[in-house]
Amino acid sequence: MGSVFYPAPRSQNLPRYNAFSSSSAVQEKIFERRQANSRPWFVPVAVPIPACRSRALRLWFLNPQRLRDASIFRLGYKRGSLLLLVMVTMVVIWALGKRFATDARKWPAPFTDPSTLVFRREDLQKVYLWEIESGHYPSRRKIPEGIALRTAPGNPALPTDDTRLPPPRLRPTPGGISTTTTGKGPHRHYPDLRVDPPNVAYPPRPISGSVADLDIVMEHCDFSDKKYVRDCLQILRTGAGLDNNLRVRRGNRDAYKYIYTEEALGMPEHTHTGREMQHTDAPSVPSETQTASDSGLSKKRGVDWEAPLMLRPAPPYVPHASLRAACDPESPRIFHMFWTGPFTDKPYLALLSFLYTQNTGLHTYQQIDACRPQFWLWINPGPASSVLNPSALTDMFDELKANPWASPFLHPRFKDVIKFKMWNTTEQLDGVPEIKDEWRLSATLFNSGGHAINVPARKSGSAEDSTSSASKEDDMLNRLGSKSSSTYDRLSVILSDMARFVLCHRFGGIYLDADTIFLRDWEELWGWKGAFAYRWSRLEKYNTAVLHMNKQSALGTFLFRTALKNNLDFHPMTVSRYMKDAHLENLLLRLPDALFDSAWLNTEYYQRDRPPQPYFQDFSDLFDTPPLGSAAPEALGFDGFFKGAFSYHFHNFWWKPFDVARNFPDLGPRFAAGEKIARNATAARLPGQEDAEEPEDLNDMPWATVLKRTFESYLRQERPNLYGEWLVW
Repeated sequence: MGSVFYPAPRSQNLPRYNAFSSSSAVQEKIFERRQANSRPWFVPVAVPIPACRSRALRLWFLNPQRLRDASIFRLGYKRGSLLLLVMVTMVVIWALGKRFATDARKWPAPFTDPSTLVFRREDLQKVYLWEIESGHYPSRRKIPEGIALRTAPGNPALPTDDTRLPPPRLRPTPGGISTTTTGKGPHRHYPDLRVDPPNVAYPPRPISGSVADLDIVMEHCDFSDKKYVRDCLQILRTGAGLDNNLRVRRGNRDAYKYIYTEEALGMPEHTHTGREMQHTDAPSVPSETQTASDSGLSKKRGVDWEAPLMLRPAPPYVPHASLRAACDPESPRIFHMFWTGPFTDKPYLALLSFLYTQNTGLHTYQQIDACRPQFWLWINPGPASSVLNPSALTDMFDELKANPWASPFLHPRFKDVIKFKMWNTTEQLDGVPEIKDEWRLSATLFNSGGHAINVPARKSGSAEDSTSSASKEDDMLNRLGSKSSSTYDRLSVILSDMARFVLCHRFGGIYLDADTIFLRDWEELWGWKGAFAYRWSRLEKYNTAVLHMNKQSALGTFLFRTALKNNLDFHPMTVSRYMKDAHLENLLLRLPDALFDSAWLNTEYYQRDRPPQPYFQDFSDLFDTPPLGSAAPEALGFDGFFKGAFSYHFHNFWWKPFDVARNFPDLGPRFAAGEKIARNATAARLPGQEDAEEPEDLNDMPWATVLKRTFESYLRQERPNLYGEWLVW
């Protein structure tokens, strides 16, 4: 049969073309052009920060799609694509030439972060010389050539008989620039720290006034030199005698000695009564004719150079053996910690670990021959963006007394070593002389990595004020603590970035993040008078979760004036730029994270061929120890937890309890009332069920639980502390 053609019905609309209709191709081109012109030239990109889920850097990049569209629509597809390829090739060749074929050997500005520098070279020299003269540079590390000192300054924190440095006449001075210091301080003695048998059950307390030679620590622990965390911890625990009860015979142990003591200054010209002696004149700086110009320095765009620095006279360096009292007033031993929101088991454990490891003298009512450290816990009573009410201080202590996690530390036995302080942002910033008259002019106080969060002004009696707290729960401006990974209190984190520098500069001491657990006595770190933080895992950046700075130091002045001109950004990545742009990185020593954060490299897939003990592949392993390693916590106990490290940083996880079965302060009859309140709150028991049985323990306790119960048993007087000392109530 032949095919039959059926005409389409009239209702079916077929395309028709005439001279007055535009083709679909033309319409598509017009639409594409309009769409291309609507694309922005620059687009923001959120770059995640390694091992920090709550933070991201917001960077702006040229939109490649916008650049492609502009070239193609103007020149056509072939010529536009060719031109774009040629331009990209030329830019790459130019950038490589700047980096490898010029004297500066730096990437051009578009390929690097913009400069943050606001100080001239002469002021940078002042900062360096002030810190050296104050004894805050007890290091043999070279002074960067960018500082351009013409002569080697005398260093009172280095011994005059230091054989590790060549004599001044043999030290290279490229271009007439000195990169070393001349030791003029007391002799160092590196003792063999151990106790004699049979008293080997507990390690010895560090010698009062002893100092950790962090230059030696860097030799054994620096990740940049491919050193393993496992080997670093072995050096740290062996050199300090922490392995006393588990020591096996080894060869020559002299290489492990990194802790030293200093002799007293006995020369007539060095006699003194302590830090109360008159300050010396400010360090001298070479005249302008002798000082290199500002060539090679890149100033921050859009701002003027800072006025010449006016620093207070440098305090003289006095070794511990020459002090009249055990504590040095120029170097107060204060641990600072910042907390927002209800008091939980996280600061509770930080305080317990402090009592368990530090030389607080609670094992006796007699005077101890050592400087007792103090723990200052700073509490921001409301959301980070809120204004305190007049009764805030009274309300804060009322809440602490009613909180079972906090109330034990208000016991009179701890009044000399644990102090609760109220954080007031206005008062604290007004207490920093470098910025007190200008910080209110800053655009915002909440600036993290260049990403500013504006807090709108709130009018009294507005609808916003009358909004219920339940409806504000997910509002970032009203969060009070971090209850889960999705409701993270970011504003408080940003505020704490600034608070740590304010506290260390105003009062001196060491700042610690609240997710920190003490693992050993910090005596030797207090002895090192230089400023330090630690490394951001594999990156050559700072992590200020641990930060030591000297009170009212030249370094602090530099940092606050620089931060003021950079919108008060104290994000650790930005602080890294401040220090690098100014060639001052050696003044804030970047210690290996093995000392404070031993699991970090493993969690980022580094050094898994030789991991330390315990082997954590994720920070959550502290709370949920994997089955393959879950026998270790109970079998090894506290001694098996990163032994040798000074502390452990568990990186947030505020919402995970340390002890699921006993999620309450278990401190014995002395604190039974608070324990009962916490037990009932944990189990959410109804009236009449208060005496119900508690949840059954897991067969395999995670590390978090073992650590908590170890510290609690010390306060219950069921065991001594790390050094064999019993708490005396």
